[in-house]
Amino acid sequence: MSPRITATDALLIIDMQVDFMPGGSLGVPGADRLPTLINPLCDLPFGVIVATQDWHPAGHVSFVGQGGPWPVHCVAGTPGADLLPTLAQAHIGVVLRKGLNPDIDSYSAFEDNDHASRTGLDDLLKGRGITRVFVVGVALDYCVAATARDAVRAGFATFILPDACCGVRQAPASVLAALGMEGVDQARAADVLADNHD
Repeated sequence: MSPRITATDALLIIDMQVDFMPGGSLGVPGADRLPTLINPLCDLPFGVIVATQDWHPAGHVSFVGQGGPWPVHCVAGTPGADLLPTLAQAHIGVVLRKGLNPDIDSYSAFEDNDHASRTGLDDLLKGRGITRVFVVGVALDYCVAATARDAVRAGFATFILPDACCGVRQAPASVLAALGMEGVDQARAADVLADNHD
């Protein structure tokens, strides 16, 4: 039996942006199929739905040209940084942009990778009475995992919906097993949808 969604739950949609789709500058295989599960999730009675965007300045530290690991992606204001057009955005209450500091990357929706600068997401969620978060999107092994870890640290009961996520490099099973050891639960998006429509 998967969780019944109520107003004390939040859906965190991570980095469903054009550049992360197949054919984009940092395309994640299969990511373009995720809206078929994420969009119906957005119709469930979540207390708040948050969508994150990588929103990098040109010359960001994460880019290969600056010695970083990634090709240029999600440069602020470019079409590649836009949320995916097929993502249903009517119920998205908050769009949170991360990775704005040119000198530090930000995988997590909660804080930069140096753990020094926070986004304010935990305060926003707690201010709305949220106790559980459900995390979907890309990439499972980077920004989704980092967000889920930080959600647990911030005191939220945290679920990843693996069928509504795609990863870049690491095998999903090993990523999910490691997260499970850190207190992150799993539920299938397909089951959540089925169990909330009876």
